[in-house]
Amino acid sequence: MKNKTVIYLLALAVFLIGTIEYIITGIIQMIATDLSVSTSVAGLLVTAFALSAAIGAPIVIALTINIDRKKILLWMLSLFILSNFMTFFSHTFTMVLISRILQGLSGGIATVVAMAVATRLVDSDKRGSAIGIILMGLSSSLVFGVPLGTLLSEIIGWRPLFIVIALMTIIPVAVVYKRVPSIKEQEPVTIGMQLALLKDKRIVSAVAVTLFYVGGYSTLFTYLTPFLQATANLTMAEISGILLLAGVCSFVGSSIGGIAADKKGPTFTIFTGLVIQIGMLFLLPIIGGNLVGIVAIIMIWMIATWSTSPAQQYYLVTLVPKSPDIALSVNTSFIQFGFALGSGIGGFVISSSSVLNLSWVSASTVVLALLMTFIIVVLERGASCKSLMEKC
Repeated sequence: MKNKTVIYLLALAVFLIGTIEYIITGIIQMIATDLSVSTSVAGLLVTAFALSAAIGAPIVIALTINIDRKKILLWMLSLFILSNFMTFFSHTFTMVLISRILQGLSGGIATVVAMAVATRLVDSDKRGSAIGIILMGLSSSLVFGVPLGTLLSEIIGWRPLFIVIALMTIIPVAVVYKRVPSIKEQEPVTIGMQLALLKDKRIVSAVAVTLFYVGGYSTLFTYLTPFLQATANLTMAEISGILLLAGVCSFVGSSIGGIAADKKGPTFTIFTGLVIQIGMLFLLPIIGGNLVGIVAIIMIWMIATWSTSPAQQYYLVTLVPKSPDIALSVNTSFIQFGFALGSGIGGFVISSSSVLNLSWVSASTVVLALLMTFIIVVLERGASCKSLMEKC
């Protein structure tokens, strides 16, 4: 693969961004105590990042689509660094909240542009693998970034952690500056052209797949600890071990999904991943208290879930090869909305029935994603037939 080192360092940038996004869950009590707010209020720091990335990133990317992607990436990574310094120097909750908004905006844009840039630094048959590497950075932030960041915060405090992340981000910034070429659209892209892309039924169907499969994933994973406690009466030590394995499997799944998308095609990879997810989610409550069975099912489920993401992103790139940024940014927004949807559905299920029903509801939500995938297949065949007729 061409420019492999550059792509791995772009993945490092995404790893650092992901760590900053998810680290709040590990240090939320420290922040709440230090800033004299309740834990629930401190939780707004998570919401601020997610909404800023979900809503702000597509708008900024749409408005800057004709600007050199290298410049955008450098600007956003620089803003991400500055926002982390701002967090360090902020001594009121309001200021920290503002810094989180800037982190979400800059981090969300940088993640999307990093994926788009990665696809342009490799040959066309390696684009899925390139996206998979970038997403490995995101998944590894859950596996390594959050626990290591939480541990480091216990030692040096939560504020210096943001300085450490800011300084580490300088490494990918330097690499982008030196190794990434100028990347501009060959032809100007107007707002009308961008809106036309979003009218493509295949793109709409694809982001709907993202919404439902991420929503299904989040429905169970957000409440996986109480689910496991109720299902198998596991200890916290056993649950921690399962969560660690789940994180490792998310890392592995991102890699497998990218490779499979290159070799088997994105649609096949998405379809296979969704079918496996549904099967594991339906099987999970049936297996009962068998610890080995539970661990095996969760590992397979996590690999299948995270293998879907690079294939999904790659599919969108194939639809808009000349200007993938818009489609990728919209998809990233729907990932964030999917997390919000799933956690909301899961909370409703727990409050209205039983935590034991989470797996069934999660599987049913992923079934919707599978149905949308069938629609994509139909649309693809229709587009192929139309193309053949035009040639004839």
